[in-house]
Amino acid sequence: MTKPAMPKAMVLAAGLGTRMRPLTEHLPKPLIQVAGVPLIDRALDWLTAAGIEEAVVNSHHHAEKLEAHLAARQSPRILLSPETEVLETGGGIFHALPLLGDLFFVVNSDVICIDGPSPALHRLLAAWDDSAMDALLLVHPVEQAVGYHEQGDFFVENGHIRRRLDHPRAPFVFTGVQLMHRRLFRHAPGGKFSLNVLYNHGMQSNGTLPRIRALAHDGAWLHVGDPQGLREAEAWLAQH
Repeated sequence: MTKPAMPKAMVLAAGLGTRMRPLTEHLPKPLIQVAGVPLIDRALDWLTAAGIEEAVVNSHHHAEKLEAHLAARQSPRILLSPETEVLETGGGIFHALPLLGDLFFVVNSDVICIDGPSPALHRLLAAWDDSAMDALLLVHPVEQAVGYHEQGDFFVENGHIRRRLDHPRAPFVFTGVQLMHRRLFRHAPGGKFSLNVLYNHGMQSNGTLPRIRALAHDGAWLHVGDPQGLREAEAWLAQH
């Protein structure tokens, strides 16, 4: 029997990278190198290793440099989704939906996920329940995160997810990796908007997100959001 193809993936790469200035004044953030490898290549290599054959990449800030870099890649096959203005996370995916299937992965370009015993993308796909989910988020324990120094995003119990809201801390942070269905966008406002708008649709008063579920990452996660995160990521990679 032929093994079914993995869903497509989208890599979010259109942001301005303001927290990485001055590095991003003349370079798109996804081309910043971490231990000699551009962030975008780390993301795409990770997708390829998991069996992803086609990836959509959105572009805006110094788009010509990013697109020239991607043209030299052999795998996965790249489909470009240029943005004339930054559409943020939700708007960027919504704009690219014609290039994606019903079910697809989304990966932020400023994170490095290192798989545990089995590929995280395979674990997400195996845990997907189409009757109960619109999105399945890969989350990571805050105390094990590299380059992350904030208060966490979520409480998670048996896959059910609840926002931190007014709690001082939450034990899990969103990794920027997820599996989602296009029906999540049935309430999309269009234009520029954050994915949080869609996550919060139907959110209960206690912060529970009924059709947004979570899976805990069992490998390493490096957040490369600012120069300090870059330094910490390179130090971690040098030791592992």
